[in-house]
Amino acid sequence: MNSVYQLNKGVNNPVVFRGLKGQYIWWLALGLGLLLVVFALLYIAGTPVSICMGLVLVAGGVLFRSVYRLNHRYGEHGMMKQLAHKATPKWVRCNQLFEA
Repeated sequence: MNSVYQLNKGVNNPVVFRGLKGQYIWWLALGLGLLLVVFALLYIAGTPVSICMGLVLVAGGVLFRSVYRLNHRYGEHGMMKQLAHKATPKWVRCNQLFEA
């Protein structure tokens, strides 16, 4: 059975996939790719499969929960705005006198 996922909901609307907007889709994909690599490295190192699966499943659950929490908290562009706000100075000092 084929499943079809809708990525766009219209013109000028953000890319939404299962509730995730914009950059969070890429963050989740990157995290899942890293978990796949971790599983492969643990399996090659000789760790029992049950321990590998348990570790990767727990880490995957934490990954999903944290990405969805960030998506819900900051929205599509909110996290970038929050980081930009933290990078701006709180005070601007001017040590020059105005001369006419």
